[in-house]
Amino acid sequence: MRISTIQQFNSGVRGISDNYSNATRTQEQISSGKRILTPADDPVATVRLLQLSQESNRLGQYSTNMTAANNSLVQEESTLNSVNNAMGRIREIAIEAGDGSKTPEDLAALGTELEQREEELFNLFNSRNARGEYLFGGYQSSEPPFVKNADGTYSYQGDEGQRSVQIAGSKQVAINDNGKDLFVNIANVNRVNTAADAANTGTGRISLGVVENKSEYDSTFYPQGSVGIVIGAAGDTYEIVDSGGNPMVPPVTGDLEPGDEGGYTVRYAGVVVTLDGVPAAGDSFTITTGDSSPTSTNRESRSILETVALLRDNLNNGDMTTEGKLARRDLIGVTLENMDNAVNNVLSVQTTIGARMNVIESTLNENEEVALINTTVTSQLEDLDYAEALSRLSLQSVVLEASQQSFVKVSSLNLFNLLR
Repeated sequence: MRISTIQQFNSGVRGISDNYSNATRTQEQISSGKRILTPADDPVATVRLLQLSQESNRLGQYSTNMTAANNSLVQEESTLNSVNNAMGRIREIAIEAGDGSKTPEDLAALGTELEQREEELFNLFNSRNARGEYLFGGYQSSEPPFVKNADGTYSYQGDEGQRSVQIAGSKQVAINDNGKDLFVNIANVNRVNTAADAANTGTGRISLGVVENKSEYDSTFYPQGSVGIVIGAAGDTYEIVDSGGNPMVPPVTGDLEPGDEGGYTVRYAGVVVTLDGVPAAGDSFTITTGDSSPTSTNRESRSILETVALLRDNLNNGDMTTEGKLARRDLIGVTLENMDNAVNNVLSVQTTIGARMNVIESTLNENEEVALINTTVTSQLEDLDYAEALSRLSLQSVVLEASQQSFVKVSSLNLFNLLR
């Protein structure tokens, strides 16, 4: 086989170049600490590393979402604690206002404090989270959910949505609660209208009606729409009649028994009223279902701010007549019941907030475990075995040096050295 001089030189250079390239690649691996420098080094592992990198990015985004969600829920929980504290003080003011010895000046002072508490609640309902989003506006997080109208009433401008963020592959968590469910749709115990017949001859008066048993009211009273209370012939009993004045079947009758705060308590189908004064035989009173219009105070629900405003107006009015005192007593009773409903509603939402925060905490732990596993697998696929790489570099250095030395020896062999 004939080998030309140029072929000999090219073969030697190529061998040296290959050996130098192998040693250089191993040196780069040692310098970077990575086994895979290009996809060609290990295509299968490269694909797996790309998948792990994408999963790591997702876990990082989930972690960011969980931090934002937890911060928002902590802010909401803190705000609701403040709301509960304010409502607790409003309840104390209502009880204090029920003291019959209070003067108009005392009531006005309580009304002034109540006005401050009302303003405090209004501001709390328009609270924002750390990102400047309104907590209780539903999806409408950029505008105040509650506004005060020119006539002193309040309106809810948000919606009934609930914003959520993704915290895992198939798991989302709500980061807010809308103000309509929280502060507006509060069950109103005074969802009935009461009136005394104009033809009554006695001094009897009927109080505001209070729904004390909602299920019984919904199933029995509401379908009837209206009932009447007719005082018996002796003036010490009553009978419930339908809207046409006909006795119930079977008859519903009872004795007029004094209530805890004076007057006579009458209960029917989940509704309780008080008859004050001295009703005469044959006098009648009516109880009808409330008006569902937004401006009615006897609708099924009443907002917290509206309940507070009604009591504040009454205290500032300072009516000290007998009728005024009785009306104040009735309104205070309704206010206390409605505030209790509001507190229970807020506490129920706080319970769900705690549950959501627990979900975030458990998911965070799960994601951290997955991230640790991914890091371990990534290290196994990508990181360099230094002992093996250093041994390989030593061998490659010897081979490179041998190829260089042999090239020098072989390249010096030629016929021209024998010519004289």
